[in-house]
Amino acid sequence: MSKKSLLHKISDALMNKKHTTALILAAGSGERFSKASGSLAGVKKQFVSVLGEPILLRTVKAFEESALINDIIVVSAEDDVDYCRKLLEGKVTKLRGIIPGGATRQESAKAGLEAIDPKSEFIAIHDGARCLVTVDIIENTLKLAYETGAAAAAERAVDTVKYGSEAGIIEKTIDRDHVWLMKTPQIFLANMYRAGVYSAERDGASVTDDCMLVERIGFKVHAVDCGHENIKITYPTDKIIAEAILTARMEAEMSEET
Repeated sequence: MSKKSLLHKISDALMNKKHTTALILAAGSGERFSKASGSLAGVKKQFVSVLGEPILLRTVKAFEESALINDIIVVSAEDDVDYCRKLLEGKVTKLRGIIPGGATRQESAKAGLEAIDPKSEFIAIHDGARCLVTVDIIENTLKLAYETGAAAAAERAVDTVKYGSEAGIIEKTIDRDHVWLMKTPQIFLANMYRAGVYSAERDGASVTDDCMLVERIGFKVHAVDCGHENIKITYPTDKIIAEAILTARMEAEMSEET
């Protein structure tokens, strides 16, 4: 057992665990990836292999490896449910179900919410295409969510941030010290998230991430700095970057063990 794995086990033993369900959203069409993929055209990005392992499987395995996650639900496109079952069953012991999602991320999140175990106290929503997430990122975000009710992985902005008009005219510079680029997992008390989902549905509100669901009904979400490696595979070049990051991680682990 590596030093990192041992530290995780000690951390888990000391942690006051709450029943936590990971909700992995993988129902997207991956249209941007497919259009630019050449030989991979037509293959949904969540099923493309990165260093020999499908992106979705890599993503789910990170949650499988965290002792703070009790069960996992995967939301896929209806046509992909059987394929996901073949991909994941037998490899993921915490898999509670694979269910069809909706036409939008918001609809897919609601479908996943309705499938969770009633005893789940926290829900960790994660993008299926964000396969470089680590156990450390998951657990650091979880621990702050346990303390505060809502926390999300995020990256601090490093570039200068401008605000501009629709015509592309720069109107002002935003202080990047206060800018966070949101990632996943985004983790919430189950009842808080449930209230956010159904409130948005009632009001006809459209959101671009899950934090907005709870923000719009008055709750605060705490950002957890996850660094710059927790990328989402959106374009073929992201696959190249992901493979480089994973290779560097493996080399660092081998060096640590020797």
